[in-house]
Amino acid sequence: MSVSSPDLVAYDEAVTQYDPVIGIEVHVELGTKTKMFCSAEVEFGGEANTQVTPVSLGLPGALPVVNGKAVESAIKIGLALHCTIADSCRFARKNYFYPDVPKNFQTSQYDEPIAYDGYLDVELDDGEIFRVEIERAHMEEDAGKNTHVGGSTGRIHGAEYSLVDYNRAGIPLVEIVTKPIEGAGERAPEVARAYVQTLRDIFRALDVSEARMERGNVRADVNLSLRPTPESPLGTRTETKNVNSFRSIERAVRYEVERQAAILNAGKTVTQETRHWHEDTGITTAGREKSDAEDYRYFPEPDLVPVEPSREWVEELRASLPEMPAVKRRRLREEWGYSDIEMRDVVNAGALELIENTVAGGVSPAAARKWWMGELARFAKENDRELASVPVSPAQIAELQRLIDEKKINDKIGRQVLEGVLAGEGDPAEIVSARGLEIVSDDGPLLAAIDQVLADQPDIVEKVRSGNMGPVGAIIGAVMKATRGQADAGRVRELIIERIG
Repeated sequence: MSVSSPDLVAYDEAVTQYDPVIGIEVHVELGTKTKMFCSAEVEFGGEANTQVTPVSLGLPGALPVVNGKAVESAIKIGLALHCTIADSCRFARKNYFYPDVPKNFQTSQYDEPIAYDGYLDVELDDGEIFRVEIERAHMEEDAGKNTHVGGSTGRIHGAEYSLVDYNRAGIPLVEIVTKPIEGAGERAPEVARAYVQTLRDIFRALDVSEARMERGNVRADVNLSLRPTPESPLGTRTETKNVNSFRSIERAVRYEVERQAAILNAGKTVTQETRHWHEDTGITTAGREKSDAEDYRYFPEPDLVPVEPSREWVEELRASLPEMPAVKRRRLREEWGYSDIEMRDVVNAGALELIENTVAGGVSPAAARKWWMGELARFAKENDRELASVPVSPAQIAELQRLIDEKKINDKIGRQVLEGVLAGEGDPAEIVSARGLEIVSDDGPLLAAIDQVLADQPDIVEKVRSGNMGPVGAIIGAVMKATRGQADAGRVRELIIERIG
């Protein structure tokens, strides 16, 4: 099935006609060893249907038991989001039939979440702080995974048959639901992206999840509606499901603004529905009409007792929280001596953790920033990939810079070495050895090269002897070329001056 883009209203025009309101539901897969309600192990990439138990398969008579580590992680997330932690909360059954839900219901939390009424301050690209109000954060279990075989899109429409893998069924999730995000205006796409990015950073700081979006550890459902003015009632919303990259979140919001504006301008009504995001074409397409809470026939889970975390435990967890990413960024900016703009560029490029780990390897903050925001950022852009996915590690950059600091290579050779690392030739020291790139430190070969250059350019030698030091640079350049750049330019200059007298 091919998808095509309908008529759209240009984004800048759409946001002058309508006020966008967004709402975001983020699911984070917790990094526990076992599932939410049973002892089945959790491991990414396992053989299909091998990480299952009678509970996760929904077999008759199998009874669930709550994963205590998952409850602890949920409380930590709630505390990091400035939420109130419930004295008592309970699980409910969310009833719906789909092949990847073997019980025909999902065990979730409905009217009694573990955390509620919080907020998250989000820093935008220009440094502005935007507060996102959090309605709730609740615990639930993941569904299995459907694979639709045949057809051209990988979706159920047009497929010849479908396979179900229940390894993911029952993995612990925390779902974080915002209140309607109002007041973002034309920056709504940026706010959505920055919000999810900030959440991802918090999950990693708390060590509750690997938070790898490419693996589905973090998934965002993005709701959007338009209204004529900020004073008007909320419009009809759509929910774009399972958007799994920061760039796609931003693009999906922009697209829905343009699409819904075209519908409203045509005098038609936006349909409340779920929608699918297409990364390749940059558009959304209709899924199913959106269900409301009553359609799921929620009722309290009879096989699980309420969860009642003690105040003492909650306060212990609060005291154990690590430094939050925003606070850490401010501290590192001061320690590293970066300007506000430099730090903002580093954060926006996804380079903060990479630079931090490089500095931990003994490299100066300035040198670490030079490599990650220079050569490596260009490589990432040219190859259309995230900086964190570039095939070089902070340890390799630290090793590369040490070779330069020890004057075994220079910056120019360092760039050649980096190209070798990116090409998979090995670590920097290995590449320097294999390619024979180490700087010539023996004065003998350098003097031989200098003498040859001086003999070839006697007129320049006379100019220098008469007090004109300008041509020295040309002599150094010729020597560096003769030594294939494998000379210390400072030492070459000293030897040239000595030789010319």
